[in-house]
Amino acid sequence: MPETTPHQPQRQFTHLHLHTEYSLLDGACRIDRLFDYIKQLGQTAVAITDHGVMYGCVAFYDAAKAAGIKPIIGCEVYV
Repeated sequence: MPETTPHQPQRQFTHLHLHTEYSLLDGACRIDRLFDYIKQLGQTAVAITDHGVMYGCVAFYDAAKAAGIKPIIGCEVYV
């Protein structure tokens, strides 16, 4: 793996597929606890992609903004 120099930007991970407690039988993340963990990981953005519902989007957005994390709103839908 090549070494990075101070002139190279550091790559940052953004989770784009995350289910919350609103994804029945599949969601492991509680919105009220999520953003403390995201900050611990040093991430600056995260997405919500619950299964076929968007019930948690307002709480997700509000919690993300309060934590200084960029919220990305999505939904895993079935066509």
